[in-house]
Amino acid sequence: MSVFKTFGKYRNLLRELVKKDIKLKYRNSYLGVIWTMLEPLLTMIVLTLVFSKLLGKGTRDFPVYILTGRLLYSFFSNGTKAALRSVRANSGMIKKVYVPKYMYPFASVLSGYIIFLISLIVLAVVATVRGVYPTLRLIWIVLPLIQILLLTIGVGLILATVAVFFRDVEYLWGVALMLIMYTSAIFYQAETVINAGNAWIFKLNPLYAVIVNFRNAVFGQAMDFRSMWYATVCGALSLLIGIIVFYKKQDKFILYL
Repeated sequence: MSVFKTFGKYRNLLRELVKKDIKLKYRNSYLGVIWTMLEPLLTMIVLTLVFSKLLGKGTRDFPVYILTGRLLYSFFSNGTKAALRSVRANSGMIKKVYVPKYMYPFASVLSGYIIFLISLIVLAVVATVRGVYPTLRLIWIVLPLIQILLLTIGVGLILATVAVFFRDVEYLWGVALMLIMYTSAIFYQAETVINAGNAWIFKLNPLYAVIVNFRNAVFGQAMDFRSMWYATVCGALSLLIGIIVFYKKQDKFILYL
C-alpha cells in the first residue's frame, strides 16, 4: 500500500518524466511525432511486399494484419528495453535526489505507450483504405490495450531490477525479443504453423494472446476468451512480480550504479 500511496504523491513528477522522455526521443528530429506514424507504415509496406507480393501470400487486408501485430510488438519491445535501461540511465539523479526509483521505468513505458496510441492513427487509416471497417466488436480493443500496458510495465520492472546487478541481461533480452517476435505471428498467418502441430509455442507467448484479440477487435471477429484470460493473468502476474521484486531490491541499487 505504501508503494501506491507514494505513486499518488509523486504523480506530477511522473508526468514530467514522461514529457521529458518524449521530448528527448524527438530532439533534433525534423519529422518529430510524424515519424511515429511513418515508421510503422514503412515497415508494413516492406513486410507486405515481401510476404504478399514476392512470396505470393496474403489477402487485401493483409497489410492491416501485419500492422496490428507490428504495432503491439514494437511497443512491447521498445517499452521493455527502455525500462531495462531506465534505472542505470538516471543513476546521476538517483545518487543526488530522492525520487521513488520505480518512477523511471514507469515513465519510460508510459511515454512509449503514448507514442504507441498516436501510431494507432496509422492503423485506422490503413484499415479504412484496405476495406476493414469498424464494427461493434471494436469496443473490445480496450482490453488488449490494457493488457499490453500491464505486461510491458511488469516485464519492464523485472528487467530494470535485474539489469542493475547483471549488465549482460540487455543482450540476453535482445535475443529473447527475437524469439517473442517470431512466435507472435506478426507477418505470417499463425494458422499455417498451428495446424502443423506447433500450437503450444504460441499458447505460451502472452504477447501473441494479446495480439489475437487485438486483431479480432479490429477485424470485427469474435473474441478468443482463452487468450483473453491468459493475457490478463500474465499481465497482472508480471506487474505484481515486477513491483515486488523492484521494491525489495531498490535499496541496493545505489551500491551497483
